[in-house]
Amino acid sequence: MTDLDALITDWLPLPDVAERLDLEVSRVRRLIEEGQLIAVRRGDPVLRVVPEAMITDGEVTPHLAGTITILRDGGFEDEELLAWLFTPDESLPGRPIDHLRRGQRGEVRRRALALAL
Repeated sequence: MTDLDALITDWLPLPDVAERLDLEVSRVRRLIEEGQLIAVRRGDPVLRVVPEAMITDGEVTPHLAGTITILRDGGFEDEELLAWLFTPDESLPGRPIDHLRRGQRGEVRRRALALAL
């Protein structure tokens, strides 16, 4: 998971995610189970954490869930999925997560579909 540490610097533990989304922690866990968010275990002590960029203006980043679904259906594991979302792509340009945060899903989805095939 060292690669993720280089790509993602800001992580939120589940209680902080719940606070940002104005939800109970149990609902945040459900969002993770449903594929609306991605959480990984890291740190010392080990906690389940979500990349801060997956929260935009107090809500789950737009179009994130659909992109997660496409990549998971294509065989991506959560760590691979996070690496793809947070790796700069010169042809976009920028990181896929930043395009989703701006509501620009089209090109991100096209690339995700191409990878998933």
